[in-house]
Amino acid sequence: MANKLYVAGTEPRSGKSAIILGLMELLTRNIKKVAFFKPLIEDDYSRVGKLRRDNTINLIMQHYHLSLDYHEMYAYSVAQASQLIAMGRNAELHDGIMAKYNNLAEKADFVLCEGIELAGAAASFDFDINVDISNNLGCPLMLVAGAKNKTIEEVVRSIKVYYESLAERSCDLVATIVNRADPAIAEAMEVRLLSESINRKKLVYVIPNNENLGNPSIGEVARLSSAEILYGEENLTRHVRSFTIAAMQLRNFLDRIEYGTLVITPGDRSDVILACLAAGESMTMPNISGIMLTGGLVPEAPVQRVIEGFKQTVPIISVNENTFQAAIRVDNIHAKITPDNTRKITQALAVFERHIDMNELSDRIIKTKTTIVTPKMFESQLLQRAKAHKQHIVLPEGEDERVLKAAEILLRRDVVDLTLLGREDKIHERVRSLGLHLEKAKIIDPRKFAFLEEYVDTYYQLRKDKGITLDNARDIMVDLNFFGTMMIYKDHADGMVSGAVHTTADTIRPAFQFIKTKPGCSVVSSVFLMCLNDRVLAYGDCAVNPDPTAEQLAEIAIGSAKTAALFGIYPRVAMLSYSSGRSGKGLQVDKVRKGTEIAQEMAKTLYPGLEIEGPIQYDAAVDMEVAKTKMPDSKVAGRATVFVFPDLNTGNNTYKAVQRSAGAIAVGPILQGLRKPVNDLSRGCLVPDIVNTVAITAVQAYADKQSE
Repeated sequence: MANKLYVAGTEPRSGKSAIILGLMELLTRNIKKVAFFKPLIEDDYSRVGKLRRDNTINLIMQHYHLSLDYHEMYAYSVAQASQLIAMGRNAELHDGIMAKYNNLAEKADFVLCEGIELAGAAASFDFDINVDISNNLGCPLMLVAGAKNKTIEEVVRSIKVYYESLAERSCDLVATIVNRADPAIAEAMEVRLLSESINRKKLVYVIPNNENLGNPSIGEVARLSSAEILYGEENLTRHVRSFTIAAMQLRNFLDRIEYGTLVITPGDRSDVILACLAAGESMTMPNISGIMLTGGLVPEAPVQRVIEGFKQTVPIISVNENTFQAAIRVDNIHAKITPDNTRKITQALAVFERHIDMNELSDRIIKTKTTIVTPKMFESQLLQRAKAHKQHIVLPEGEDERVLKAAEILLRRDVVDLTLLGREDKIHERVRSLGLHLEKAKIIDPRKFAFLEEYVDTYYQLRKDKGITLDNARDIMVDLNFFGTMMIYKDHADGMVSGAVHTTADTIRPAFQFIKTKPGCSVVSSVFLMCLNDRVLAYGDCAVNPDPTAEQLAEIAIGSAKTAALFGIYPRVAMLSYSSGRSGKGLQVDKVRKGTEIAQEMAKTLYPGLEIEGPIQYDAAVDMEVAKTKMPDSKVAGRATVFVFPDLNTGNNTYKAVQRSAGAIAVGPILQGLRKPVNDLSRGCLVPDIVNTVAITAVQAYADKQSE
């Protein structure tokens, strides 16, 4: 296995942290334990003289939940390294780096290393020392070249110089990423670089500059300015695209407001503050990023009462500097991707995936892939599978904040096409107040839909035998879940996800009424994908059928095995009961025994080669030592990946117990057996839950099309 990679930049502020994020995403899809290491970290002191933690280490630790100590992930500060070099103790420096690296490598299957790039006088030694470190560690090298404000010729000339230097030092260069290129010339730049004879055996990618990644968030501005946050703490991820000083009358100032502007004004300018807040509520004015109050002044009590009356407030921060000093400080702030800015992280990953051939790069830096699947690997692979065959998913709860935030993530990463249902004005208001970008989403208000009567007539024809009248059908069809389900029925969408606000019954009732089950399937059931520390298991049925018959258990077993296989889990089915093999008696165990026999017979035609065992106890199904005692001849015992519970009471309690006790991530319930995919969310779901469920629904939709 190629178990390490060293990423070095050619200059400061080349956008290397975004590249590191993309590489971590690629690696965690395929490798169980990925560690991150920075041999040298830059000295960054706060105003009180305390050394700040390295931002990239914090970012990777938090976003990828690395179970490592911060101090394990670097060797020296730049000041310490410079002192050792000045004293002629280079060997000691490299020995120390190697020792820290080796300790870390023992805990990981792959170590991603990041080099140091410094500005000013200290920059003279950073590339050479990066090369020395990568060679001493035996790391292949990836070069990240900054291209902002550079012509094609300037970039090509610079890359050639670095290639010649690396060739002289016998570096194993695996790829070059030219980052932050002018979008107008990015494609031509990549063609030119690939045409150079020196590049023919190297991977070369060019990523256009993305202003959002280069712009600081209002939260970064507040942190780096030591500002006090007065209002709007929930909106600190907004990007600051520009700033303007408000020191003129309102009629002149308002013309200078642009989208993403940070307004800098003395804290006693109540007129400017209120004008900015009013502009934020206006549908005709650009949305500013925030307001910085200077001079240590804050609004007086009457003005504070007005501010507190706004439903959504742009961030208002206060600094002690005067206006001119504050503006200079803001102008000198360089954006970073911080751990708390999930929107910027999502955008960085989306940009990386859009311009990098992930399979090609993966083949070059990873020689073998582990069979172990971690939760992060599973989630990452899931999004990639959905993205590979993009489907159209409808979300009936388009007015819910969590749904809108999930929609932005899905659209930014180009995972699916989305339709949001709800009142258009309410959705637009929520999108605006949350500062989201959902331009690619289609928004439909069922009451104003051009083909509503067609939907009404279709529903009437389907349900008139049940006593439904046209008036009933019209009332029912403006219900968001019924409307969304009809979109699927009419092939105007490929799948639906609901349940963040609605009950499970409200979500799946329309599907039961007219989507119906697949041919040969008599029951709709569910599966939870349980992401444990080192593997993913399938649990069914834990959400739909209270007391399935033996015949239904058999269908659930075959359906759960197919669902597991669809999501990359090799299925070995355990039909669970309170006894194993032939040792137990009773109605429940007899039901499971009969269900197992029926499932084994069904598998001969529906899933040849599928291994099914039952009745079997849970411990015998997952633990090889127990399996050797209780069922030594079983091909499933100790190795089961699909668990079929005898009833809803057992299944629902078990999945929740495992979820809470083992810290597992439970993805689902995933409904199986329907002609078109409809999936239900928990009303307590989080944004990542919605993202995963939408991706699952998209994968199901594509699979259903392939099987038609």
